[in-house]
Amino acid sequence: MNAFEDWNQKVKKTFNATSTEDVLTVTEAGNLLGLSKDQMKSFADKSNLTKVPIMRSVHRYLLLKSEIDELVKK
Repeated sequence: MNAFEDWNQKVKKTFNATSTEDVLTVTEAGNLLGLSKDQMKSFADKSNLTKVPIMRSVHRYLLLKSEIDELVKK
């Protein structure tokens, strides 16, 4: 039996394999900034961070790792 893989992680892995731009899930980005998932979603909206949409889901998206790295440096 296959081990369970979070759907967001699966999408992230596929995206990173086919793109030159690295992405993070909302939860991962929040962890780097010390925010919960919900806080990170609000922060992404307020800060106008680039949201990489996930097909077939209006509410799910990935965030650009480069933008999060810039925020962590500050």
